[in-house]
Amino acid sequence: MFMYDIFFSFIFMLLLIICVLVGVAFLTLLERKVLGYIQIRKGPNKVGFVGIPQPFCDAIKLFSKEQIYPLMSNYIMYYYSPVISLFLSLLMWVLVPYLLVMFSFNLGALFFLCCTSMGVYTVMIAGWSSNSNYALLGGLRAVAQTISYEVSLSLILMSFLVLIESYSLIDFIKYQKIIWLLFICLPLALVWFVSMLAETNRTPFDFAEGESELVSGFNVEYSSGGFALIFLSEYSSILFMSMLFCVIFLGGNVNSIFFFMKMVFISFAFIWVRGTLPRYRYDKLMYLAWKSFLPLSLNYLFLYIGLKFFYFSFLI
Repeated sequence: MFMYDIFFSFIFMLLLIICVLVGVAFLTLLERKVLGYIQIRKGPNKVGFVGIPQPFCDAIKLFSKEQIYPLMSNYIMYYYSPVISLFLSLLMWVLVPYLLVMFSFNLGALFFLCCTSMGVYTVMIAGWSSNSNYALLGGLRAVAQTISYEVSLSLILMSFLVLIESYSLIDFIKYQKIIWLLFICLPLALVWFVSMLAETNRTPFDFAEGESELVSGFNVEYSSGGFALIFLSEYSSILFMSMLFCVIFLGGNVNSIFFFMKMVFISFAFIWVRGTLPRYRYDKLMYLAWKSFLPLSLNYLFLYIGLKFFYFSFLI
């Protein structure tokens, strides 16, 4: 019976990863289409019916190109950091709160924080091992940015963990049957969304890939497969963060079609922000993290701890 369970968990995980990768492919198509219409042009529309097979053509082109690498690079770390980056971003999908099969994490929130913290290392090693000044600068920016926003992200998550008294993502679904946490904690939801943008290195916080000053940043020396893996991991993280936003704030019942519609809308919001806002100045990014988001998330955390304390004191 035990081997039977392991076999089916493995099959379901494989199916989930395939579905995530197909979702990532169509998210890139959605992004190119939406950005096209924002800039009053069509986007990809020549391949197949309205450009639908375009992501698969891009994948074939990227993976069949010649892999080049800088002669002075630290080759093993340079080669494996995109692979580990994709592995970590796909590993987080284990947390999807299915109520029937797959894995059930009682410490899902801690697992999420561990995986996102590990993601910093892959960007840092990718930038450093290329042995290029621009790539190193991009890697350093990404590390400073991600660590800064992880602090406020984890504090906001702790606020909700205090509220629901559990580390499991399934309990978020149970506690939002009557009202979504979005309505109770709107400021925290907005801060969480902005922190998600910074965490995934997206516009207006895409300093790690600042084309105007860093010639594409930490991934400047990557080509073909390595480049594709880095962007697969980035878009997989965007989809995962959208899923997590729905679970925490929008009453995410995974068995409902509305959950996936909400998830697509949050992913669309990532693209919408990219088409609308210019890049921040770097000191403004740090100012926002340490002088705005950190005090706000700390105050909310103390507020919720105080509310819980008074609630239990009245019970006693």
